Amino acid sequence: MAKLPTSTEDDVSAFLRKVSETPAPAAGAPGERGRLIFAMDATASREPTWDQACQIQGEMFSETSTLGGLEVQLIFYRGFGECRASKWAPNAKELLRLMTSVRCRGGQTQIAKVLDHAKREAEKGKVNALVFVGDALEEDIDRVCHKAGELGLLGVPMFLFHEGGDPVAERGFRELARLTGGAYCPFDAGSAQQLRDLLSAVAVYAAGGRRALLEYGNNRGGDVLRLTHQMSGKG
Repeated sequence: MAKLPTSTEDDVSAFLRKVSETPAPAAGAPGERGRLIFAMDATASREPTWDQACQIQGEMFSETSTLGGLEVQLIFYRGFGECRASKWAPNAKELLRLMTSVRCRGGQTQIAKVLDHAKREAEKGKVNALVFVGDALEEDIDRVCHKAGELGLLGVPMFLFHEGGDPVAERGFRELARLTGGAYCPFDAGSAQQLRDLLSAVAVYAAGGRRALLEYGNNRGGDVLRLTHQMSGKG
């Protein structure tokens, strides 16, 4: 069996650099929390990564607590045409409750529905970022890209974490990131710490912008510190 590609330091560096170069979220009212939509593929192939995400999602909240906090909305798709979104979760306990109630089921991707939902939410109120975790793109790429472009016009960057080595998905995900002003990064099941750090980095960006992201790198140390030092954005 061929070995799937993993994130290299260059991949992660490029991802974090793109995050640092993304325009800072618009300032909200004093004390207003950052808002992040967390989209996940819950088709059958995704169960191991779903379980992994359940274990690490809490760090998105803990890393943003000093920045005014974070609200996260879960959206997932699975089965035959099923795509559901939760209410906004104000803490890790509530998001974990939502995520552990979901069971992965066979089906095709529904990324267009995710983008439609994110657009509706952004039209109602501030959304600082959309995170997507998945391994495939089984839809008409032109249709999905059009919807991504509409989301980009609303100022919502999409940060895509790609598991596996599907070249069709990679091309599509990179284009979605470009159209929304976000970023793309591959990962695999063996890079749990990397995924944890990258999810936290986007959460910190959503809550506090580029300056907070760079400070996060300084406080985190290790790989994140080394990679954030390579960023060109000074925010």
